[in-house]
Amino acid sequence: MSKYVFTIHHFYSKWRIICFKTQRLTPTSLWWLWSCNSHSGAELVLQLNEQKGAPNNQVTKRCKKERSSCQPVLDCFDQQYSQELGDLWADARAVLLDPHSWQYGVMLNCFSVVTDITQILQSQGFCALLPQTDVSMLLCNGPSTVSNSKYQAGKDSLLPPHYISKCPPNDSHLQPDSASHALGQDLQSEPSLSLPRPSLQCYIHPYPLRFPSQAHRPGQLKQYYLLNAASLLPVLALQVRDGEKVLDLCSAPGGKALAMMQCATPALLCCNEPDLHRRDWLAKTLESFLPHSLNSRVIVSAKDGRSFGQSAAGTYDKVLVDAPCSNDRSWLYSSSQQGEQRLQERARLPALQAQLLKSALSAVRPGGVVVYSTCTLSSCENYAVVETVLNDCPEAEPEDLWEEIAVPLSKYFAFSPAHPDHGQTLHKPSPQPQNGTVSTYHHRLGILVVPQFGKTWGPMFLSRIRRRK
Repeated sequence: MSKYVFTIHHFYSKWRIICFKTQRLTPTSLWWLWSCNSHSGAELVLQLNEQKGAPNNQVTKRCKKERSSCQPVLDCFDQQYSQELGDLWADARAVLLDPHSWQYGVMLNCFSVVTDITQILQSQGFCALLPQTDVSMLLCNGPSTVSNSKYQAGKDSLLPPHYISKCPPNDSHLQPDSASHALGQDLQSEPSLSLPRPSLQCYIHPYPLRFPSQAHRPGQLKQYYLLNAASLLPVLALQVRDGEKVLDLCSAPGGKALAMMQCATPALLCCNEPDLHRRDWLAKTLESFLPHSLNSRVIVSAKDGRSFGQSAAGTYDKVLVDAPCSNDRSWLYSSSQQGEQRLQERARLPALQAQLLKSALSAVRPGGVVVYSTCTLSSCENYAVVETVLNDCPEAEPEDLWEEIAVPLSKYFAFSPAHPDHGQTLHKPSPQPQNGTVSTYHHRLGILVVPQFGKTWGPMFLSRIRRRK
């Protein structure tokens, strides 16, 4: 690095320290800083004064090596997505190839004291993605009946190499066993009184400013979780209520499970992950964010997700299937050899995804809800999977999420209308188009978040299916 560039970076660092400590870093100045950092190829990350024991007069500077895209994966995406997305693909492509433009969400942990974090976020230009009135509107849209049970009294992803795991044929996943992980030891920061009322709070910034991550500190719960804000949409669509039994069928690394616990207090949340490495990651995530008093409600299971339909038929009120998929963001930055391997395996993913979705529909009770989601733009893994399952499962009924999720949140997310060919092979007739373009039934198949500049969230596809009574 030249002396001139070093001097510039030194100036930026000192200026940023002063602005952060005086809480006078405006959105405009943040954008200017980000632009300078992106041109220089360096990422300067603000650290909280207390984090990792860093002195108050220092800011950690991390030079992040520029990522290069995998050409075979990019060529595949260009060929497929230019046809499926049309004009939307050009901007989505540019966003995915520019990690410096990616925005990040900060989901607060209601089980920890977050007053200071909230003040810092607001002072730096972050705003609430889901004001409490909007959250209530989204979560209360549509009826939900809790099944009568003993619980009712209570208030990037490549196909893992060991996804198919041998599990006992009984319903042992409903209780902690040798395949389940405890959520950790009693934490000093755990509230001594009753649990707080869950409240999903996520803060976002209009510019690609990444808030610093928090290091794990034994005995203390983390205050927030960093995530792609689009990953909250499947949780909102699931509409978890107090006292329900919920299954997170493909749970690792655990962000959506944490979001569910911010929305409500289910009687049981079973977080399933058959892969050992990812399951350990999931258990550590839950331990870092949830108090010990929730151990009886939140358990980790190691079953093959495709077996729940048989071993736990009709057991759950709600099921989330955040399926293994061709994660567009991570796949673009595969090594050349890894990219070729992933593209070969990509063709096998829709069959697995359909099996998981069918298993979820069997595991949910009559009248219950299943939400299917992926983080890919591929229609083969999104609309086509939903179509296949709807054709094979007459008890499944899709529900329209356009007016419920897409319309009220279009200020923050760029949603793509369904492809005009989607749904034409279904045995159900397609109603007349709305707004002259997309039919109501096409919307009911699912909604797709497409990254665009200024709204870089996603990709994220979500579809809600109710099992008829």
